[in-house]
Amino acid sequence: MVPPLITLEEHFISSHVPGAVEHYKRFSDSIAAKLADLVDGRIQDMEVGDVSFQIVSHAPMNLSADECSKANDELAQACQKYPDRFAGFAVLPMLEPKKAADELERTVKQLGFVGALVNNHVNGTFYDEEKYWPTFARAVELDVPIYLHPSFPSDEMAEHYKGNYSDKTAFMLSIASWGWHTETGLHILRLFASGLFDKYPKLKIIIGHNGEMLPFALDRIITFSTQWGPRERDLRTVWNENIWITTAGYFSLAPLACVLRECKIDRIMYSVDYPFALNDKGLAFVKDLAGSDLVNDEQLEMICHKNAEKLLKLRPR
Repeated sequence: MVPPLITLEEHFISSHVPGAVEHYKRFSDSIAAKLADLVDGRIQDMEVGDVSFQIVSHAPMNLSADECSKANDELAQACQKYPDRFAGFAVLPMLEPKKAADELERTVKQLGFVGALVNNHVNGTFYDEEKYWPTFARAVELDVPIYLHPSFPSDEMAEHYKGNYSDKTAFMLSIASWGWHTETGLHILRLFASGLFDKYPKLKIIIGHNGEMLPFALDRIITFSTQWGPRERDLRTVWNENIWITTAGYFSLAPLACVLRECKIDRIMYSVDYPFALNDKGLAFVKDLAGSDLVNDEQLEMICHKNAEKLLKLRPR
C-alpha cells in the first residue's frame, strides 16, 4: 500500500518570462510543454503517479525582480484555485538580495507560499558572500525553508566540463549528468564554511537529488572540516539540524540506502523533479521502497508525506 505522496521539487515556467519555453526546449519540446502547463496537464500527470500534493516552483532561470513577482502571482492563482493539490515555493531575484528578501516575505505573508526555491548561484557566484544573507535571515524570521536548487553553469563554470567530446556532451555533464549535483553539494559546504549556520542556527535548507552527492562522502568531509577553522556548530550538527533532503530525480534504492544511513529519518522527503523526471517513475520507486527492507511502514509514511507536512506546516491531506 503506497502512502499519500507529497512532492517538493516540481517545476513550471511562467508565461510572464520571455523566452522561457525556448530556453527549456534544449531538453525537449515535451519537457518545455509540461513546464508551461501549470494546471491541467500537471494534475493529469499527478494522477498517473499517485501524487496527492505538489509544492510547485519556477524552473531555474535568472529572473528580474519584476519577473519574479509576476511568476509568483501566476503560481499563487493556481494554488488558490486548487488548494488541495498545490502550494508554492517562491522564485526570488537573488541578484538583488534586499528585493529577494522582501519578495520572500510578500509571497509567504500575502500569497501563502511555504518557502522559496532559489538558484544554486548567480552568474557563478555562491551565497557564502554576506551580501546574499538577507534572504536567509528573512527565511529564519518567517520560519520557512529555502530549497537550494541546481542551476545552469555560468560561462566560466561551463569551461570545466568541456573536453574531447561534443558540446552537447559537455552541456549534459555540466547539468544533470554531474555538475548540477556536485556544484550544489559544494555550495552547502561553502555556506557552512562561511559561518552562515552559526549566525542563523534556525535556518532550514532543503537540497534535492538524494543530497547532491554529499551523503556518500559526508563522513570524510566531516573529518577534514575540523581544519576549516572554529565553528560554534560543527558540520555534523548542521547536517542533522539544518538540512533536509529530497529524493527528487533519484529512483533507485542503492543511493537511498546511503542516505538512510547518513541522514535522520525525519529529514528525508520524497520528490520527483517533474517534469525532468516523471511521476510514474517516482511511483514505481516508492513501491520498490515499500517492498524493501530499508524502511518500516512508519518510516515510509514519514518519507512520503509526514516529514513534508511537518516542515512546511501543511494540513494533513
